Amino acid sequence: MKISYKNQAQEKANNSSCTVTEHNLDHELHDAAVATITGRYPTNRRVVNTQCNELAFVFEGEGKVVINDKEHLLSAGDVVLIEAGDKYFWDGNMKIFTSCRPKWHIEQHQMVD
Repeated sequence: MKISYKNQAQEKANNSSCTVTEHNLDHELHDAAVATITGRYPTNRRVVNTQCNELAFVFEGEGKVVINDKEHLLSAGDVVLIEAGDKYFWDGNMKIFTSCRPKWHIEQHQMVD
């Protein structure tokens, strides 16, 4: 069993429109985070996870995710699976719970055109 308590989480600002609270589960295959999106992330270009699939659950607000140039409108209750290699960006005002498998590492997260 693994637990990450709220007081153990680390908050990081990816940019001015995306703050992420990361929960360390100390597990090589799973991670967990809450992202607050208040605009576009990334500000320009797109991102790609080269090794992990990212599962996201929108639990508050609305917006969109653009994956491989296809726009998907989102609102609370929606779930998105972004597969390794997909090029994407988020835009809107929403909070999402996200989990990657295998565990997300900054080295495999790349900005692309």
